[in-house]
Amino acid sequence: MENCIFCKIAAGEIPSTKVYEDDEVMAFNDLNPQAPVHVLIIPKKHYTSILDIEADGAPMGHICRVAKQLAKELGVDEKGFRLVINTGDDGGQTVKHLHMHLTGGRFFGWPAG
Repeated sequence: MENCIFCKIAAGEIPSTKVYEDDEVMAFNDLNPQAPVHVLIIPKKHYTSILDIEADGAPMGHICRVAKQLAKELGVDEKGFRLVINTGDDGGQTVKHLHMHLTGGRFFGWPAG
């Protein structure tokens, strides 16, 4: 997609601190980390959100496998970590390219309701 920052990062047009890359998926450190470990995992193919994934869900399976691998490599697999996919404006999605946040390295509570 022409003006998508994550598409430009995936294409190498904008630099990032990559922590993983293969033919379909890329992961890089978040510029505004919310935890000691905060990685964004994106499909290289543009999907606006999880609502655009095909019925077979193959990209999500691959993204989840990469998240599991990175959690181990980044040392957050044993104590725990958080995976988040924000969808749409009310869901807090600020970049309209499907991405998963992998965060860890600190305790995460749940806001009181």
